[in-house]
Amino acid sequence: MARDAVAFIRALGFDQVDLLGFSLGGFVAQVIAQEEPQLVRKIVLAGTGPAGGEGIDKVTPITIRAMVGGLLTFKDPKFTRTSNGQTAAREFLKRLKERTDNRDAAISPISFRAQLKAIRAWATQRPWDLSGIQQPVLVANGDHDRMVPSTNSVDLARRLRGARLRLYPDAGHGGVFQYHEEFVAEVLDFLRSN
Repeated sequence: MARDAVAFIRALGFDQVDLLGFSLGGFVAQVIAQEEPQLVRKIVLAGTGPAGGEGIDKVTPITIRAMVGGLLTFKDPKFTRTSNGQTAAREFLKRLKERTDNRDAAISPISFRAQLKAIRAWATQRPWDLSGIQQPVLVANGDHDRMVPSTNSVDLARRLRGARLRLYPDAGHGGVFQYHEEFVAEVLDFLRSN
């Protein structure tokens, strides 16, 4: 997956890029930063964790239970179950519907299964030495992420030299969507800084 992303970046003619990886995309961003460091200027890792991170191996059962529960209760599992979290979920879903042209197609069952397999593979690896990632990194997550436990964001920030950490209160895996205005402002500030 990371090789495909690097090939795509190069095919577009970019010599250097900033990466934003959410969840599984954060795993891919870590691989790209390790294997192609000259290609990466800055990294934003959101709702993600390191290889072998605590609780990541439980993503599949948590995701399936959350999806079934979400279908039955009409609640988005990426958000906390508090009234604040559920209000944020409704607002997020409403924002998603604002875009009417060129909407992404729904994920196929085959792709969904492949994603869960990739997450499981990442979760069962031995922890990586992240000292090779020398680029500036912003790590962001909700403080109550059940899918990729928030402790993984803290661990990433601790293990990545000089990383900034932002945990959003009363927020789950969708913390960056719940606090989208703050997150976008923080990312723009991070990308503009030296």
